[in-house]
Amino acid sequence: MSPLSPAAARRTLAFALIVVFIDISGVGLILPVLPRLIEEVGHVSLDGAASVGGGLFAAFSLAQLLCAPAVGALSDRIGRRPLLLLAVGGIGVDYILHALAPTLGWLVAGRILAGACGSSFVIANACIADITAPEKRARAFGLMGAAFGLGFVLGPALGGLLGAFGPRVPFWVAAGLALANFVFGLVVLPETLPPERRRRFRWREANPLGALAVFGRYPGVLGLAGVLFVYFFGSSVYPAIWSFWGIAQFGWSEAMIGASLAAFGLVMALLQSTAIGPAVARFGEVRLALFGLGVSVACCAGYGLAGQVWVVAVLLVLHAPDGFVHPMLSTLMSKAVPEDAQGALQGGISALMNLAMLAGTLFFTQIFGFFLSERAPVRSTGIAYLVAAAVLMLAMAMFMRLRRRVS
Repeated sequence: MSPLSPAAARRTLAFALIVVFIDISGVGLILPVLPRLIEEVGHVSLDGAASVGGGLFAAFSLAQLLCAPAVGALSDRIGRRPLLLLAVGGIGVDYILHALAPTLGWLVAGRILAGACGSSFVIANACIADITAPEKRARAFGLMGAAFGLGFVLGPALGGLLGAFGPRVPFWVAAGLALANFVFGLVVLPETLPPERRRRFRWREANPLGALAVFGRYPGVLGLAGVLFVYFFGSSVYPAIWSFWGIAQFGWSEAMIGASLAAFGLVMALLQSTAIGPAVARFGEVRLALFGLGVSVACCAGYGLAGQVWVVAVLLVLHAPDGFVHPMLSTLMSKAVPEDAQGALQGGISALMNLAMLAGTLFFTQIFGFFLSERAPVRSTGIAYLVAAAVLMLAMAMFMRLRRRVS
């Protein structure tokens, strides 16, 4: 356990939650206006904007894939605080680049910077592991998920409203939030990793392939990493096409896109902030992860078949248990890894997630754009979701084969 006092540990937990909340609020702010900004800056149609959007998400994921493992491993050597503050400040600069962007090249540069600074999640998770006993980490990671969900309540709702004043306005607001968070961290964030628990920096863990090697180093982790990769790949369909799908299928405005994302975030936040602790105590991480995977399959297929907005509204509520999957799998992996390797584990999970998101966003935006274009044999807005549902079913089948070994 961390030598921090209970008050310092509470401040650290609060800041880690705020980091996730502000970062996701910033992402949520821009999602409703990103299609219009791409169309405006790149002079392309909606199906072309979807493909460009996939490239921007891929640039983000590639940069995070390359940088997060080094940051995670480095944080095990020099501590969490300086790297977390650097990442939080860099995100604010990224949003300024987006707000000023005259060309698509600026948007790509901004996404690369955002990906490089996206290690804030890695270090925030490592901070949580530093200050939390192993048996309490499921609840702590669940609170991180709740902060994620709350960010998706405020961010998209505000972004949809601000989008009425122009597609660049939400980026200025996101920049202000991120830079304010940087100043807050300078004041309240202590170092959570004492010198005696630090370890030598290993170059083999500072690159994506080396970071992934952490999964094979400890019994029971590699199989869970495979499940998590396939799950992240299938789930990447949502950030990849949700805004474009809402416009194409239902003619949604920026405000409606924001409202739909906010509703999803609210449901997730309520479940993760109130249900994870009691649910883990009663059912355990394995059953909750399996249940969440089943829900993810059903709801993803439902979006692909939805023809009315009320169906989407129902699915947004039913989708909530999907939020069990990531924190439960992360908890199972964290329990199998020694205390001095938690940063490396989180770096490996981040690398895994970004590799999956890199491939998934390119894959699903191309499927969506193709079946929206005149080249498609059948024009449909839902096929990408149906393909993603099949991928998530594979993740569920993989976990079912592992469940006896991790129970």
